[in-house]
Amino acid sequence: MEHDGGLQKAMVLAAGRGTRMRPITDKLPKPLVKVGGKALLDWGLDQLVMAGVETSIVNVHHFPDQIIDHLTARSEPETLVSDERDELLDSAGAIVKALPLLGPAPFFILNADTFWIDSHESSVKRLASHWNPSRMDILLLLVDTASATGHTSGGDFLMQPGGLLERGRGLPGALIYTGFGIVHPRIFAGASPTPHSLNLYFDRAIEQGRLYGMPLDGHWITVGTPGAIAEAEQALTVTAGAR
Repeated sequence: MEHDGGLQKAMVLAAGRGTRMRPITDKLPKPLVKVGGKALLDWGLDQLVMAGVETSIVNVHHFPDQIIDHLTARSEPETLVSDERDELLDSAGAIVKALPLLGPAPFFILNADTFWIDSHESSVKRLASHWNPSRMDILLLLVDTASATGHTSGGDFLMQPGGLLERGRGLPGALIYTGFGIVHPRIFAGASPTPHSLNLYFDRAIEQGRLYGMPLDGHWITVGTPGAIAEAEQALTVTAGAR
């Protein structure tokens, strides 16, 4: 499959307040909450590094200096900070603000508070190999509910043969959006760096037949509340034991 060779950057969304994770997030940003001895943010960044992603743009808002200090202590990937301490911009607004750092090539998007364990090949590499900019504006990594820990609200999208997506919330067979994907910056043409969600762009891409998905080969973990940390760590233990 044709794919773009410019997938060297990632937008890492790390600015949320993590209100459901209180009281932990009264003193710590959610991306720095540790699961299995590793910060949530590092689980995702390590996946990107292992797949050869060179630069990550990380947005910050809640306890921004803690995240910046944490990133400074890492040697890879190269990280650039998009500072939102004055105004939280939501997922799409954050990307629009960071476009000068991201550049004109397609890039990965990654939520900093979820992660996955691959069964075999890197999902980052697999997603890059599936990317086809002539047919796609957005490509999302999806997971079935049986391969997810910590998610309680059902699936998000239905995937047709060939990977084309449509909305499927609450429907049987719907897959969960993992918080990881590839987007082409052309979808943000004319957009302003004001608070708004990526869901707007998902719906536009659905209307145009340009939103695609790829299923995860592995196990996905999200940690929404303090009580979910133990469940996530148990899933890590089980997943490691199955390898």
